[in-house]
Amino acid sequence: MAESAAQTIARPEPVAHRLTVLIALGDVARAEQLADALAASDDLLPTLAGSGMGQTADVAVVDEAALENRAVSSATPCVLLSRRAGHERSAGNLFATLPASADSLLITAALRLAASGYRVSRAGPSEAHGDFHAELSEDEMPDDNQVRAALSPREAEVLALLAEGAPNKVIARRLNISVHTAKFHVAAILIKLGAANRTDAIAIAMRQGLVLV
Repeated sequence: MAESAAQTIARPEPVAHRLTVLIALGDVARAEQLADALAASDDLLPTLAGSGMGQTADVAVVDEAALENRAVSSATPCVLLSRRAGHERSAGNLFATLPASADSLLITAALRLAASGYRVSRAGPSEAHGDFHAELSEDEMPDDNQVRAALSPREAEVLALLAEGAPNKVIARRLNISVHTAKFHVAAILIKLGAANRTDAIAIAMRQGLVLV
């Protein structure tokens, strides 16, 4: 009986889907550095352009040259690392535009959002998700004088828990959502606030009056 119970309990953990991220950047050193950073995430599988994995990528991070040369399939959502100020709003398979100097945490958040159908745009709400709106500068992160980020009610709840220092598992338990969904909301908050990490997000949110601690 004990052996039967043990067999019932010992079930394998389900394997989470890893997003294949195509990195198509002219700066090889930057591409390799970004690939190493993305590989540290348990839900991302980075691959460099030219590896033969481009056609099966779930999402891509590109520069202007790769975008103009159509180095990525038109069906693959793209995050553009741009050196041009005032780049046009997201359209087609371009789902987000970030400054070329954006760090790996911000790029990772943008990739997750793009893969899920969110468009990160300066001009207004996402075409795919009407409740999403981000104010991101191509040259620098938002300062205290910029318009307050428009968070959805759920994102506001997640932000409040972030301010309490809650990790993803606690956020998921408190809000009765999955850990994956909690990670998704945290990523959306980082993008909308233009924050480099959780601590930065809380600091920005406090300055904008989005949370009280």
